[in-house]
Amino acid sequence: MSSQHAKTPYYFVPGPSRWPLLAGIALLITMIGASGWVNGLSWAPYVNIFGILMVLTVLYFWFGDAIKESESGLYSERIDLSYRWSMGWFIFSEVMFFAAFFGALFYARSISMPWLADLDHKILWPDFAAHWGNTGPAGTVESFNVMGPFPIPTINTALLLTSGVTLTISHHALRAGHRTQTAVWLFLTVLLGAIFMGFQAYEYMHAYSELNLKLTSGIYGSTFFMLTGFHGFHVTVGAIMLSVVLYRVLRGHFTPEHHFAFEGAAWYWHFVDVVWLGLYVVVYWL
Repeated sequence: MSSQHAKTPYYFVPGPSRWPLLAGIALLITMIGASGWVNGLSWAPYVNIFGILMVLTVLYFWFGDAIKESESGLYSERIDLSYRWSMGWFIFSEVMFFAAFFGALFYARSISMPWLADLDHKILWPDFAAHWGNTGPAGTVESFNVMGPFPIPTINTALLLTSGVTLTISHHALRAGHRTQTAVWLFLTVLLGAIFMGFQAYEYMHAYSELNLKLTSGIYGSTFFMLTGFHGFHVTVGAIMLSVVLYRVLRGHFTPEHHFAFEGAAWYWHFVDVVWLGLYVVVYWL
């Protein structure tokens, strides 16, 4: 169990840190590599991988500093409240992030597509049909098949919903002081997340090789891969967060009363679950 320190400061203010600057540089390198990669530049994948490794390295040391500060008794209830507000606003920003992509999907399907198929545009594009998954008004997109909800998306839905249950059980075990049960259920949560990512990778290979569905497959392909791809990225981040929390549980860092790192990661994971339910209905079924 984490020891409780009597001399907790009123409000702990950390000293100057190099990690925010290095994190910004690492993210910039990552995005330069990613943008070059999607545009077919040969050097871009290596730059992207280097940027990702740099981000992970910065986070490892930055979070390590925060863990040391917490375990040293420097964090009071006021710091705990600050972390809660910060995590809440971070998740809100993620909600807005996905809202933009869902909004783009809605605009393309419900506004642009019927508009391009109306009588005023039949002279320009007489063969255009207003069905989702079309090859564009000029037929310039290669023919492809759309992705249905069976079987992989439905399996992944069951996996994420189950992971939300196992994570909740783990949280209740931690609050009850049962550390072994906490670790077991948390490990199952991470495992379910890893299986989800494996199925999504297989789904992408199936889309490319058998459905000819690519990021360049018109507005359908771009919205499909942007929404599901960024969600998969968030699942990966959430699984990493929960893995760090699992390591800390095994090290005895949390108490039933003080375990915000667990709660913050759990909030994020449940947010990922909710976003997937929206994706499952809107992207795969409608």
